Amino acid sequence: MAIRTILHYPDPRLREKAQPVPAVTDETRILIEDMAETMYAAPGVGLAAPQIGVSQRVFVIDIATEDEPSNLMAFVNPEIVSREGEQVWQEGCLSFPDISEDVKRADTVTVRAMDAEGKPFELTTDGLLAVAVQHENDHLDGVLMIDKLGMLKRKLVHREMMKRQKG
Repeated sequence: MAIRTILHYPDPRLREKAQPVPAVTDETRILIEDMAETMYAAPGVGLAAPQIGVSQRVFVIDIATEDEPSNLMAFVNPEIVSREGEQVWQEGCLSFPDISEDVKRADTVTVRAMDAEGKPFELTTDGLLAVAVQHENDHLDGVLMIDKLGMLKRKLVHREMMKRQKG
């Protein structure tokens, strides 16, 4: 296992649409392990493969708090098949360090994917897990948190990230 470098906005690789995983292999499982280790080290609750420069449709999520046991979930080739309701959640993103903004998302989602063993599953969820699934799934399509903000907030976040990049 290895901690990988997380790409920060405005890295253009974050805008690329990730490619489907043809089959879950040992390489896929190593990627998932590396992603989990990277996410925990950051720390974060989710990480998509494009955030570490890998153009594959894979993300990991663990919304367990520090006093709860880990509940790592891997999603390979995920597809959100239904969305219901609406919620606003204060979201952060490992590609936008130290920035959090209110983002409007569906309240309940159903996602179909494969797990780290290649077994298909379907999950219907709400709350933080629904937000995380939608957030990470967006990364697979090159859609970023900043894209969900109003024009003024988008400009402010963009400006802040550009300042940090220059350094």
